[in-house]
Amino acid sequence: MTNGAISVPDTVEDDGEGSDGTRSDDVESAVALDSNKGVVKFGWIRGVLVRCMLNIWGVMLFIRLSWVFGQAGWGLGTVVIALSCVVTTITGLSMSAICTNGVVRGGGAYYLISRSLGPEFGGSIGLIFAFANAVAVAMYVVGFAETVVDLLKDYDALMVDQLNDIRIIGCITVVLLLGISVAGMEWEAKAQIVLLIILLAAIVNVFVGTFIPPTADKKSKGIFNYDSTIFLENFPPDFRNEETFFSVFSIFFPAATGILAGANISGDLKDPQGAIPKGTLWAILITGVTYLGVALCVSASVVRDATGNLTDLITSEVPCVGSAVAACELGYNFSSCAEQTCSFGSMNNFQVMTMVSGFGPLIIAGTFSATLSSALASLVSAPKVFQALCKDNIYKALHFFAKGYGKNNEPIRGYILTFVISVAFILIGDLNLIAPIISNFFLASYALINFSCFHASYAKSPGWRPAYKYYNMWLSLLGALLCCAVMFVINWWAALITYGLEILLYIYVTVKKPDVNWGSSTQAVTFVSAVSNALSLSGVEDHVKNFRPQILALTGAARTRPALLDLANSFSKNYGLCLTCEVFVGPRSEALPEMNAGMEKNQHWLRKTKRKAFYTAVVCESYRKGVETLLQASGLGRMKPNTLMVGFKRNWKTSGAEAVQSYVGVLHDAFDFEYGTLIFRMSQGLDVSHIVEAEEEMLKSAKEQRELENEFMPNGGKAKGLFRKSRKSSQQVLTTRVSVCGPAPPQVAMMNEKLLEASAQFKTKQPKGTIDVWWLFDDGGLTLLLPYILTTRKKWKDCKLRIFIAGQPGRSDLDKEEMKLLLQKFRIKCTDIIVIDDIHVKPRNDSLKKLEDMIEPFRLHERAKETAQVAAIRKEQPWKITDEELDTYEEKTNLQIRLNELLQENSKTANLIVVSMPIARKETISDFLYMAWLDILTKDLPPVLLIRGNHKSVLTFYS
Repeated sequence: MTNGAISVPDTVEDDGEGSDGTRSDDVESAVALDSNKGVVKFGWIRGVLVRCMLNIWGVMLFIRLSWVFGQAGWGLGTVVIALSCVVTTITGLSMSAICTNGVVRGGGAYYLISRSLGPEFGGSIGLIFAFANAVAVAMYVVGFAETVVDLLKDYDALMVDQLNDIRIIGCITVVLLLGISVAGMEWEAKAQIVLLIILLAAIVNVFVGTFIPPTADKKSKGIFNYDSTIFLENFPPDFRNEETFFSVFSIFFPAATGILAGANISGDLKDPQGAIPKGTLWAILITGVTYLGVALCVSASVVRDATGNLTDLITSEVPCVGSAVAACELGYNFSSCAEQTCSFGSMNNFQVMTMVSGFGPLIIAGTFSATLSSALASLVSAPKVFQALCKDNIYKALHFFAKGYGKNNEPIRGYILTFVISVAFILIGDLNLIAPIISNFFLASYALINFSCFHASYAKSPGWRPAYKYYNMWLSLLGALLCCAVMFVINWWAALITYGLEILLYIYVTVKKPDVNWGSSTQAVTFVSAVSNALSLSGVEDHVKNFRPQILALTGAARTRPALLDLANSFSKNYGLCLTCEVFVGPRSEALPEMNAGMEKNQHWLRKTKRKAFYTAVVCESYRKGVETLLQASGLGRMKPNTLMVGFKRNWKTSGAEAVQSYVGVLHDAFDFEYGTLIFRMSQGLDVSHIVEAEEEMLKSAKEQRELENEFMPNGGKAKGLFRKSRKSSQQVLTTRVSVCGPAPPQVAMMNEKLLEASAQFKTKQPKGTIDVWWLFDDGGLTLLLPYILTTRKKWKDCKLRIFIAGQPGRSDLDKEEMKLLLQKFRIKCTDIIVIDDIHVKPRNDSLKKLEDMIEPFRLHERAKETAQVAAIRKEQPWKITDEELDTYEEKTNLQIRLNELLQENSKTANLIVVSMPIARKETISDFLYMAWLDILTKDLPPVLLIRGNHKSVLTFYS
């Protein structure tokens, strides 16, 4: 593999077709892996192990560890450390698996979570994780400043007062740490090594101190050499001041965090895949053993309570009673501690480690080292994570902080922001309130890392193949649950705040839908769920109550007939399936490249415009064959289209016999395959393909113009003069540059403007009005069901349903009552039922004349011609309309004309007219006569939808 590309040995040959030009969604793969020459990169020891150890070894080791083991005893104290290590170890294993499943770039925990679970989880946790690290800087610095101020108090050397001294020292310390960080990662790494040496010396100093014979002063303060009696006495817990196991655990656990310190600078590691697992797991092991070793040594040599008085020795006058049996055996009587609180012993004094050690000042230096190293690690981590988040442009307002400087791409802007945040919290002074929230932020990150590993394993994606094999998906899930449980143990309200913030950010990112595709496990699980559900659905038999309109809409390219697509989408949205289909006609070699190029573009347009539909296309030698293929092969299992929707062929009079036969043939095929059939007509027309082509041409020109500008202005300056970008609105440009050969530009602009307005008609909320349903034939109920579905939509909620039915003269009221009862049984509400009892009246002469003029070019007029001439014409033009056919179907023809008259009278102002579609019996009614029926029926009306079901019931009375 070279620069991210796969190299094939020379011995392998193919047909010469490479992968050039194929689109890759993995944008990061475009970045050369070895292009960062001269950049400082760290190995697993300096980059991960050292950082993690310094972050995990904190002030807890020197200040509170003895108190934890005093309260819990070394029995439960060991459980506290073990449980903490279990949580961090499981997280480390999960992180190792994710790290070794591909190249890891900068961003640490954010990068791992976002690439595994997607931008929604990654974006939400990335922001609060970066903020947590920024505030953690303030926490650690305040801890350092408090220690310094305590020393100043001992020597009576306070500058102002205790609180303001903490602020002053804290701000000075952050400035120095910022200087080290901005100087570069190499300087920061050197500073960490110095701090590590001091910290190691302090730890060794504690172990050495336990072997030095204690002085009388130390013994009076409860510090002795190793003694089995002390060790056994310190085994059971002795919880005081309402402390419990969980409260003690919540105090200790933050000390075990910090395992992401190495992962957070993943962009600065030579080999993140190898370094992060090895360095993190070794750090957990070493620090865990250290914590346990130091705690057990103290538990074996320090009693829980001591007075500190040299005179409290065993005497015959004062009996030695209470819990301090071990001290009694060693000659000291601390019985008074049972009645009053003593100042010394592991339970009462936080400076036990200093007193136990061989050289006390070194413990103070170790405390300084622990706080400063943790602060430095957090000060580096926060900008790195934040920069990675901003680079991905998840939150567009934060993109300013994505810029890096220097050969190491240092996030200087991020450093300054982190500095400002940390100084702000230092000036607040009291961080006790914010500390639990920060701990919960870190735990939320650990929980998501574990869940990422579980989720990726559960999805069983072929892309999930980590090189690190020592993980288990169920162990990762247990780790995620443990992290969530620990969050509530530490602080329940802080846990709720953390979850609340994460959910809000998750919703924000989900709504904004960032344009990224990282092949997350969320996508993989969605696919697995979809396949599983589709298979389950295949075992369910069809039932009329579960009928769903699943639309196959012949729209061409998804963007070319938006009104047809929007109406189809209204029927299927939340109810069924919508496929927008295109047929490419021509030789496969010519049409296939065009089809493949349009697949992703059309589906992307559907997503972008929030139309819930799928795009599919086929290549065929003829249009009808292509549609036949779609009718038979579209769908998956039960999710198969059952309703065909097409636009009305407005140009049927000029398109030629073959095109008309193909169009009508598609309708016949739909009925043959038992599809319900819908034909949609709008007076302005449906096809906006010429406008779409103009838009694409305009965008192409704009792109070429930008490239030309960039060529002349390599530094990104603003265009001036000749290269100034036009500010004319895209719609205005579109409506004026569509046709060169058509009418004058103003007319073209007006026509296209009306067409664009009409094409978006069903995308927006419909004005108050009616949906008029002319239910003339029993087709199974589809003509009633689809308009009812429209009334359930928000866009159509202001439209009332009116039902028109054909009736017999003299019994209109009875017909209306019967229809009303029928609709009640179907649970379909309508505002009015109108009975048309003059539907079979002969149409007006002017209406008849319109039809005659319409079909005149296609008539045979055999009665006016000789037999031989008629035979010749029939042979050459078999599609001609004969006089005999007109006579035979005169009644049906008159019905379509009459219906148009009635529609003009009753439904001229409707928002949508739904009419039962007339059916042409195959091979008996000519295609041109049928097209004339459809044309005259729907002419000069608001949007009309012709519907004919397949005579299978889609409505039922029964529950």
